[in-house]
Amino acid sequence: MHLTEGTGSAWSGAGERPGTRTRDTVVDSAATARAHAERTVRARWTAQGRTPHQQDMMDLSLVVSELVTNAIRHGAGLAGFDVRVTPDGVRIAVHDHSDVIPEAAAGSGSLPPWHHGSGYGWPLVIRLARDIDVRLRPGGGKTVSVLVPLRDASAPDAGGH
Repeated sequence: MHLTEGTGSAWSGAGERPGTRTRDTVVDSAATARAHAERTVRARWTAQGRTPHQQDMMDLSLVVSELVTNAIRHGAGLAGFDVRVTPDGVRIAVHDHSDVIPEAAAGSGSLPPWHHGSGYGWPLVIRLARDIDVRLRPGGGKTVSVLVPLRDASAPDAGGH
């Protein structure tokens, strides 16, 4: 997948997306998606003279890791990855190739009583993200979109989460 610097998007090589490509980066794993999300946030916030709170950046990394890993493992592969900085935080959208909506998508974030060491991803996403939205894509597959809240490190309430 290729990354467009200005939009914070990554997509599969099938067809061009609008916008100007200033450099190419491969986003094919949770690690490369995390790095891209962090670069996008830090670039935007630095331009505004702000510094994102370290705990919020760790939360962002965890959410990105879980969503991308789920797309790769359970969603028939990663079809795209978008990062958009908003006034409230970071909007992450992960596109995959599967039409299956995870049962836990509308869950409470607690682990089921029969939990035996796997399936931590959705509960973690539900606890750390807001505005979780799962939609089927017209051409097949789905998009999981979440908002990860961000605080300025210098803000008075940045000490607690």
